[in-house]
This record gives sequence, C-alpha cells and structure tokens, in this order.
Amino acid sequence: MTDLSLKDQITRHLWRLTPQRTLSGFIGWWASVNVPRSLHATVLETFVKKYSIDAAEAEFALSQYPSVNAFFTRKLKPGARPIDSDPKSVVAPADGKIVATGIVGKGGTIEAKNVSLTAKELLTDPSLAEKFEGGAFQVTYLSPRDYHRVHSPAAGSVQAWHHVPGQLFPVNDATVRREPDLFARNERFITVVKGAAGTFAVVMVAAVGVGHITAAYDVGVQTHKSAPPGTVRAKVFAVPPVLEKGGEVGIFHLGSTAIILFEPGRVILDPSEAAKPIRMGLRVGSLVS
Repeated sequence: MTDLSLKDQITRHLWRLTPQRTLSGFIGWWASVNVPRSLHATVLETFVKKYSIDAAEAEFALSQYPSVNAFFTRKLKPGARPIDSDPKSVVAPADGKIVATGIVGKGGTIEAKNVSLTAKELLTDPSLAEKFEGGAFQVTYLSPRDYHRVHSPAAGSVQAWHHVPGQLFPVNDATVRREPDLFARNERFITVVKGAAGTFAVVMVAAVGVGHITAAYDVGVQTHKSAPPGTVRAKVFAVPPVLEKGGEVGIFHLGSTAIILFEPGRVILDPSEAAKPIRMGLRVGSLVS
C-alpha cells in the first residue's frame, strides 16, 4: 500500500474508531425524515445545488419528494438513460466515474491503481470466485450527485444473491487509498446473473450512510437488518427472475460503488482512463462473438 502521510494515518485511525453503523443509521434516519410540504422545494433545492444534481431528469418535481432519501433513490424520466441498442454491447451498470477496468488475475487478483483485493475476498464464495479468474472487471464509484439505482450490464436470469455484512467506510478516493482491501471489508450485496455474457456478478458495495440496499428483483432483501459479523446470507432462485440489459438490479439508499465481474472469454471491456465519468446504459464493452 502507498505510504501514508501523518494526516492520512490520523484520519484512518479516526474512521476505524467511528461507530460506522450508528453513524450510518443516523444519516439514514435524517435522510428519511419527511420534510413539511411547505419546505420540500427549499430543502431539496439546497441538496440539489450542493451536489450539482440535474433535477430535471427526475421522474417527479422536487416538491413531490417527501424526504431527501425519496429524492436520492429517485427514478428518472423515461428515456433519460437510453440503453445502448447494439445486441452485442455491455453497458455501464450505474452513473458515476469508472475507477478501474481490467482483467481478474491469477489467483483471482483484482488490481488497478488503488484497488487491490481478490475475487474470493470480494465474493466470499470460492467456487463463484474461480469462475471469474481471467475475466473482465470494472469498478464504478457513485458520488452523492449521481442517480443511485444500479442496473444489469447485460441480459440474463438472476441465479442467486449474497449479502455480506461488513464495515461501512466511505468509498471515496482518499479512503480507498488509506484502507487496504476496502471493497472486501465493506458490506456488500452480490447479484449473480447468467445469460449470453456467461455468468457475471453485480456487486453493490455499501459505505457510510449506506446501511441499506434494496433489490429490485426481490422485495424480501433487507440489508439494513443487523447480522452477526461474518454471517453471509444467500438465496438461490428455483425460478430465476429475468433481467433485460439495463434492467434494474437494486438501489443504494445513499450511494457507494458498483463492481461488475465476468467469466473469461465472454466479455471484452473497452479501455477506460481512471475517473472517467459514465452514465448507466452507455456501452462499456461487448460480448465476445
């Protein structure tokens, strides 16, 4: 790991001491408090201005959202995120910036700039992790200004999901630099899909303020419910839900990071410079013919 400055070392220590789940619970409570109707526009306009959000894309007018969380988890107007129409294309699962694109290395290593972990650590399922060795991966960071619904990069049927409790560190660039294996330590929700792209995984990594992730294809998912450390919950579908390319996978209730992993030989992801802005539905790669 890169040598840290004294300031970074102190900040890392303070975050490790912070009661992250309590803090996230408070942030989630604050964001979910219903705002008096007379103040809807004022409160949300302040939020929109602070984070430079394009409110014109939202499904409803600001005055119709009863809380910050209701707006934060907003749907967009029809057509606001057109899905690339090429039947061979693979699309971005979320708005945000691309942190890393690469190939899962020998032993399942996922490394690019400040990102360093293994597929086994990320997924906590050795047999599933083995499927992705030699395959493509991409990491997308969602900031507070972004649309916070995560979608499928390709069409397929949902085979299973896994919920892995963990820490709730922030996932901004500074924290990723300070905390080794951050994405494998934070709480995460993993959707396993099978289709023309082979088996692929969409990993939603939680962060401070994001103690709650919901799944669009399974209303029973409640990641905010506490679980003993190390307890992984999982569900295998007897009748797999079907997702179209660009179909909704889940919602971050106050944002974080999405990671997609593919089997080798099934998908080629386009080269991308770090920190490149991206929008859900835009092409990021293609299926191997």
